[in-house]
Amino acid sequence: MAEVVISVPEDIKYRMEQFPGINWSGVFKEVIAAKTFEEEFKKSRKMQRAVLEGLASRSKLTGKDALELGKKINRGMAEELKEKGLV
Repeated sequence: MAEVVISVPEDIKYRMEQFPGINWSGVFKEVIAAKTFEEEFKKSRKMQRAVLEGLASRSKLTGKDALELGKKINRGMAEELKEKGLV
């Protein structure tokens, strides 16, 4: 397994130390995996189409409704990631 060194500000390190039972390495792995998937998803029109078609095939929404919902979800996710300082 590859090793990656992550630097965090001292105040965050202090806050992390308040929760010794948390596997911070595992947390970082999950965040990196999620962000990597998100970026791959953004680049892959084929993957986006497959997800949308899968959802649409089981949905009673119109195509227009599904696209509008997708836009709202993307905006909400972007805002949440910005608030968390991840983007």
